[in-house]
Amino acid sequence: MIIGVPKEIKAEENRVGLVPSGVRILKEHGHEVLLEHRAGEGCRIPDEEYEAAGAVMVETAAQVYAGSEMIMKVKEPLEPEYDLLREGQIIYGYLHLAPAAELTAALLDRKVIAVAYETIQLDDGSLPLLTPMSEVAGRVAVQVGAHFLEKTQGGRGVLLGGVPGVSRGQVTIVGAGVAGSAAAKIAVGMGAEVTLIDIDQRRLVYMDDVFGSRVTTKISNPDNIAFSVINSHLVIGSVLIPGAKAPKLVTRAMIRAMKPGSVAVDIAIDQGGCFETSRPTTHGEPTFVVDDVIHYCVANVPSAVARTSTFALTNLTISYALKLADHGFADAIERDPALAKGVNLYKGAVTYEEVAHDLGYEYTPLQKIAIS
Repeated sequence: MIIGVPKEIKAEENRVGLVPSGVRILKEHGHEVLLEHRAGEGCRIPDEEYEAAGAVMVETAAQVYAGSEMIMKVKEPLEPEYDLLREGQIIYGYLHLAPAAELTAALLDRKVIAVAYETIQLDDGSLPLLTPMSEVAGRVAVQVGAHFLEKTQGGRGVLLGGVPGVSRGQVTIVGAGVAGSAAAKIAVGMGAEVTLIDIDQRRLVYMDDVFGSRVTTKISNPDNIAFSVINSHLVIGSVLIPGAKAPKLVTRAMIRAMKPGSVAVDIAIDQGGCFETSRPTTHGEPTFVVDDVIHYCVANVPSAVARTSTFALTNLTISYALKLADHGFADAIERDPALAKGVNLYKGAVTYEEVAHDLGYEYTPLQKIAIS
């Protein structure tokens, strides 16, 4: 199979879909890799390293798309890339289709096969390709939250860890999954007072076992969320329903009742965000203010630490890329049910139920389609 890796064009997206070791692995399996010139520059990987690994370097994204059967990306295709897509071409990357009506319509119109990293799901419910980026986003969320709490950044002027004789900062994390627990580790390490909120009692029991008295755990309901949010200096939203829009658990009224200069970090923004006041931002303009609360809603948080993120991601994406390349699409999804759950669109059909529901499309189970 010919695998193409274009340079990412999303604003301030510095990651790349494949590292040189991944190129070498694909080559060893008899596949060819087309890679756009300077695709790895955002994470300090020069073209020479890709060439040494066996990649064929091309000058433009158009050449990558035209010559490849499968495209490996980090972020979803953007409008300038829509016309480069071909019917039957596999697009393998983070897609987050549920809140993206225009993107979904474009991919359906071009009848591509859309395999989303974020919905590949193992039998135990875990999301192996979302996990590394959730870990990064959770850790970075606390760092940026602490930064924007500084008075020089417009924040309240609170140090999360406090100092002897002064109260520590209050942090509430809504959603105790991979990102939420990663955020809790950093917040606890900084010395903050941390509250973890989740709908899953078993998850809260586990978090209590891990962190003990260093965190307060609460079951998710409107009263608990409101009380914790209103009394916090930093609120982190990390709610996830695989493949679906994030529920709006933090309301405008809760935000309005927070202390002026507090910070809200919504790392669920890729799936639409879990704060009513959220809207996507970029690394270039990362924040906005609503009711005197600073909002950080960057849609590609891990790009801030692009090199770490890229290597962490491609450590895992390469295994599924190999399955698709070695066996072909039809055999690969038959062999691996987890990979099959990653298929959101197939040649004009919506094959992921939550995407169909959220965007008003007919849902067509993959099992009912004659795969060719």
